[in-house]
Formats: sequence, C-alpha cells, structure tokens
Amino acid sequence: MGIARAAELIRQGELVAFPTETVYGLGADALNPLAVAKIFELKERPSFDPLIVHIADIALVRELAQLGELENYFLLLSRKFWPGPLTIVLPKKNIIPDIVTAGLPTVAIRMPDNEIALELIRQSDCPIAAPSANKFGCLSPTTAGHVRKQFPALEILDGGPAKVGIESTVIALQADGFVILRQGIITKEELETVLPASLSPVENNGLASPGLLKAHYSPSKPLYFLGQHTADKSRAGLLTLRGENADGYKKTEILSPRGDLREAAANLFGALHRLEEAPDIDCILAEPIPETGVGPAIMDKLRKANYRWKN
Repeated sequence: MGIARAAELIRQGELVAFPTETVYGLGADALNPLAVAKIFELKERPSFDPLIVHIADIALVRELAQLGELENYFLLLSRKFWPGPLTIVLPKKNIIPDIVTAGLPTVAIRMPDNEIALELIRQSDCPIAAPSANKFGCLSPTTAGHVRKQFPALEILDGGPAKVGIESTVIALQADGFVILRQGIITKEELETVLPASLSPVENNGLASPGLLKAHYSPSKPLYFLGQHTADKSRAGLLTLRGENADGYKKTEILSPRGDLREAAANLFGALHRLEEAPDIDCILAEPIPETGVGPAIMDKLRKANYRWKN
C-alpha cells in the first residue's frame, strides 16, 4: 500500500498502521471521534489512556493547543527537537475530541522524524492520532511484520524498521520548566540544554501521558530480571546488553555488543519479539541495563514488561 492510499483511508475514517522513527503507529484522523474510537476497539485499549496527536506542520499546534505563557518554552523545545521523538503535552483546544485525550484538558502532540509519516499526515490533511500498532499491553512494533503478527487484516504502510525503536519521550511544560511524564530516547540531560527541569509536580486527575501504567510492553512469555527467578537455562532466552555470561541459554539476544545504549534501545523490541516467538523457550531472563543516558528509558520498558510476572 502506498501513501496516497493510506491517506485516503485516513480521510475516510479508517485505520492505518504507519512507520515513525520510534515505533509503528495505529493511526486515525485525530479530529474524527468515530475514527479514533476504532483505535481503542482494535487495540482493546482502555478509554482512560490518552493518545498522541501527530502533526507535520508546527503551525498546526496553535489550532490544537493553547500555548499562552508556555509559548516561549514550546518554541525553544520544538525548534531543537522537532521533527523528532519528543511529545509535548499542552492545554488543548475544543477542536480535539475528548476521546483523544481521555477527557483530560491537555493534548499530547509531536512531529515524527520520518518522511513517510510526515507525508501521510500532509496527504491526509488532518492531524493523526496514533498509539503504537499493537494490542494493548503487548510488545510495541518496530517493523511492519510485528504489526501484521497482531493485526493480519490491518492496512499497513511499510517503511522498514524503526530507527529509534522505543516510544518518544513525553514531557509537560510548567511555569518553571519541563516534567518528564514518560522516559524515551531524548534524555533529561538533553532537554536541560534547552530548559530547566521543573521542581513542581504535575497537577492532573488522570494519566497525563500514554505508557504510564505499571504493566505494559509485555511479551506473551514470562519476563524476569536476572536473579529474580530460577529458570532452566536450556529452556530460557537471555536478553543481554553485550552478550556476557550467555553460556547455557537456549537463545540469546544481544542488544549492543559494544554497549551502546542508543543501539540497545533501537534493538530492544525486535529482540523481545524474537524471544517471544521462539518455540523452544519457556521464559525470558533480562539483564538490567545501566541507568545512564537512555538507560532509564530502556529499563522503564523492561520493568513494565516484568511487572505482571515479578510477584
């Protein structure tokens, strides 16, 4: 399927899976509440979990959100990090249906760094609401094949493997700076080169961002951290950063032989998909990742994948 056909489906109120630099998204016209409802139905996603709105033109933000006193902060961040894997939560305007924001007064917006995604948004002539293109709580998709595994009948715009491989960093803006709501590939240290981190808590009555539930990103096989569970190595898969201490495991996935955490992030979901699909392993043992740079974002995904099994 080409971009023109995908855009036509979006305009008709249908769903399309499309590539971004982070993961594949499940997209619908963000201004069409009936189309957005199809996302929640297909993903089996709870209605209290808000969606991210994707745009291709920064000028559109003024139509979707109320910048007010946050305008200078927003401009500094968007000029530095857009297009890119940064989502900014802003006070919303009424043009955004409540189903997109889970009834919250804020909307999460980003401009993806992927030319296929940007052209799809342009040709669709609307902002596109899109969570990851997977069943709720399951592994995020970084290839069209990952999407097809869960949604074989869905129309997919194939753009090859996602180059970043984990979801965007999500932040909220406050009078004294930014607050990270969801860890992603853009780190706190990178954000602090533009704005200070806020010292004030976010005031919100619901989930201010996607990806905040304790259990998420879970493979269908149990995932434990090393030392948390005694497993027969001959029936276990190992997820490891560099590949050290991998002897005896039935299957090993090395995220980055040189220990590059950005490479590890890009490889994370693909490795978990392969371990999930391996017919001869019963569980996955994950090596903790150093929590420097993008390490906290990787560990956030692994902790959420582990949550349902750790007790």
